[in-house]
Amino acid sequence: MRPSTVRRLTVAAAATAAALSSPYWLPKSLVALRVKVFEKVNGPEGVIVPNEQVGPERFAELYAHPAADGRSKGAGLSDLFWYWLSPGPEVHQEHLEPGPRYDAVARTTTAILAGSSAELSAAAARCTARVLDGHLPPARPGTRGRRAHLVRLRDLMMPVWADFFHELVFHEPCPPDARRLIVGNAEDVVNSLKNTRLRHMRRRTRLTRYLLRRLAAGDLPHDLPAELATPLDRAHYLQGAFFNTAVVQMSEAMAHLLLVLAQHQDVQQRLAAHPDDDRDLSNVMNETLRLYPLFGIAHRITGADIDLGDGAGYPAGTVLCFDYPAYHATGYTDPDVFDPGRWDRLSVKDAHHIPFGVAANRPCPAWRLAPLVMRAATREVLRRFTLHSSVSHTRSIPHRAPCLLVPRDRPLPRHRRNAALAALRVRDRWEDVGRSTLQFVLGTWMVVDARRLRMAENWFAEHDTQGRPLPPPSGEAPSADPQSAAEPPSGGAAPGCPYHRRG
Repeated sequence: MRPSTVRRLTVAAAATAAALSSPYWLPKSLVALRVKVFEKVNGPEGVIVPNEQVGPERFAELYAHPAADGRSKGAGLSDLFWYWLSPGPEVHQEHLEPGPRYDAVARTTTAILAGSSAELSAAAARCTARVLDGHLPPARPGTRGRRAHLVRLRDLMMPVWADFFHELVFHEPCPPDARRLIVGNAEDVVNSLKNTRLRHMRRRTRLTRYLLRRLAAGDLPHDLPAELATPLDRAHYLQGAFFNTAVVQMSEAMAHLLLVLAQHQDVQQRLAAHPDDDRDLSNVMNETLRLYPLFGIAHRITGADIDLGDGAGYPAGTVLCFDYPAYHATGYTDPDVFDPGRWDRLSVKDAHHIPFGVAANRPCPAWRLAPLVMRAATREVLRRFTLHSSVSHTRSIPHRAPCLLVPRDRPLPRHRRNAALAALRVRDRWEDVGRSTLQFVLGTWMVVDARRLRMAENWFAEHDTQGRPLPPPSGEAPSADPQSAAEPPSGGAAPGCPYHRRG
């Protein structure tokens, strides 16, 4: 055989081997490259904690420090998060600066989320049952019916929480048209956050218009704070707090929890056999949120110098990035192992476990509500289905948690179930190749576009930390459109982006 032929065959064999093995190395390589691109565009993201100066044992102390109180002003990361959470990031509770406006908005959110445990649990069970029975109907009497449903758990949960939070906000069932608007908005937000799609601002502003109509009609049974001065501010607050963050975070939390059960059959069987065992289900939820915290990094900007003693301290203006997964991996035996039983031996209060943040520094307003309603929703799912999945499970779950739901009264034969899980595993591996490539391209585009727009930086150039317009510099006329610093008129990425969709 000629040397040139040998070389061609060698190159072809190497290319084939690289292509066939790409699911095992390409996604991780692209994720690492995407992180480097983000750092290159945004500059250093800040001081990541825990670190050598502030270890895990002092993580919560620094997080709770009163000077670690800034949220948006002065951090390059804010431009990116404002971009992803538009419209109305300037009144989104997560991004308000400390002061009277944040305090008033936080009190309002807490009041809207309030209710007795029985009422909240019943509402979550009712909404879950309605969605499951409507989207996945049981077999009709006298028919064979479907033996399995292949779903993506995050998608399945989105309408549940759209219904639930609409009921909390408006004290009435969610109309189908409103549910579609809420789900479309929440999916667009989370898909852009995961870099699997670009943001579609027209899709989001349809929900804004719906909320403006409801507010104008006097349909809101809650008093909103005077600090939200305009109807648009009030609509954006409701959209950001309840129909962006709440729907997205609860859908992701349930996707993690149900995927864990799908991949730990012994735990699933135990919970299904003892549905009233709150302690066991709470242990499973604690362990799920320890391994897969909903927050990756939470950043705070120091408003004054912080001195923790022993050489640990940070000057005013430092961007502190609190790494939840890293903190949750410390202080445990076998931290990478899923072990709900560890919570029979540990106290949540004393463990390195802050799924809802720390009480002293802007905790998640749903810290009480979330466990209640997650337990109720999980029981409704387990009452109807067994869950099975063989896909990867990461904190970000960009695949939206593919899962096989099998009606309890029509179990699949083992050989069919194993074949379906094998196919699901292969599909997940290859989807990850295309998805990671797409995430790299779209993530790069969005981080560059967010850096170009500088939404947070421009907003604070014209407003103080409580949202009040600043006086214009001497000799300059005031801005004609105070909202323009927060969002360009087009409401989306630059027209030249080949992936952008405005509809």
